[in-house]
Amino acid sequence: MSAVDGSHVIELMLEAAIITNQMSPQQNCLLPLKIIERSLKPFLSKIHAGYFRISLSLCSQALLWRTLGEPAADAHSFIRRVFHVMPSTAFTLLWSLALFTLALLSLAYVLRCLFHFEMVKSEFLHHVGVNYLFAPWISWLLLLQSCPFIAQKTSPYHVLWWILVAPVVALDIKIYGQWFTKGKRFLSTVANPTCQLSVIGNLVGARAAAQMGWRESAICMFSLGMTHYLVIFVTLYQRFAGNKGLPVILRPVFFLFIATPSMASLAWDSISGTFDDSAKMLFFLSLFLFASLMTRPMLFKKSMRKYDVAWWAYSFPLTALALASVEYAREVKGGFAHGLMLVLSTLSVLVSLLLMVLTAANTNVLLSAKPPNDDIFSTMP
Repeated sequence: MSAVDGSHVIELMLEAAIITNQMSPQQNCLLPLKIIERSLKPFLSKIHAGYFRISLSLCSQALLWRTLGEPAADAHSFIRRVFHVMPSTAFTLLWSLALFTLALLSLAYVLRCLFHFEMVKSEFLHHVGVNYLFAPWISWLLLLQSCPFIAQKTSPYHVLWWILVAPVVALDIKIYGQWFTKGKRFLSTVANPTCQLSVIGNLVGARAAAQMGWRESAICMFSLGMTHYLVIFVTLYQRFAGNKGLPVILRPVFFLFIATPSMASLAWDSISGTFDDSAKMLFFLSLFLFASLMTRPMLFKKSMRKYDVAWWAYSFPLTALALASVEYAREVKGGFAHGLMLVLSTLSVLVSLLLMVLTAANTNVLLSAKPPNDDIFSTMP
């Protein structure tokens, strides 16, 4: 233990001893909770909803591995056969890691709500932070779809779907209503790429409902998401005067332009039962947007100078695109389609692994108890 850590522990012990002498027996019972609260408060002040980018990436990666591990009879599907012969332990470990990370982040955010409610309220009122409140629910829905222990058409799966979708719908009603009823909260003034997370939440929920056989619920959520996606997409293209932009550190979230049509193609594939022309058009749109971003590396140069949790914004969209390419290759059954699936799936896995290594090497940045100086809080009004 370092000298700084040692002095911190001694300080806490001395304060605890002083407080104990001044407190009644009933208050003494609450002393451990007060010490824990004081120790965690600095750390919880740093954790915000944007940290759920990590769980989004890991949960979507688990879904990709499960999809690639499904049996494939097509002669071109070499990569899927490779994943199929891999030990099931590899997928189970990845799914367990995603579950542990998501559960840990969820617990930390619940404690943040208890000890730093004013910061949570600030996130809810912030034009970027509010959109990341969808991220934990999207992560849980993705994890549920990749779960190896719960069948999709069973009662536990149905109950969990309702529990996870209800907050998404509640946030929809709140945020979408603000966009066209409140002058200071018009979409034209708060629109940014993270607004697409609200759409992605509806699309992920629609895909899960369709896989359960609840087609009407799936169509309801899909129509709600796609209607607002069209509005958001047009608004972001037009860049109205007075629109609140993004700081440089948040530029990786531009990759959410790829994730939304990719998830839409996957949702429609589950609803219609086949990767039809509508799903293909959405997939081609995501490919075009991916190519547009890849040809503009200077856009992200400044945001890559120093590690930040915002870097995880690259992984989830790439994984969503890879998932859509898997379904496209399954439908088309051609060499080009499977080659595209191989490239995108490999890129998705490599980016996720690289981010894991970088995050492990920069845990001091994530776990530091210093005052918040990160992407969302740096843009707080």
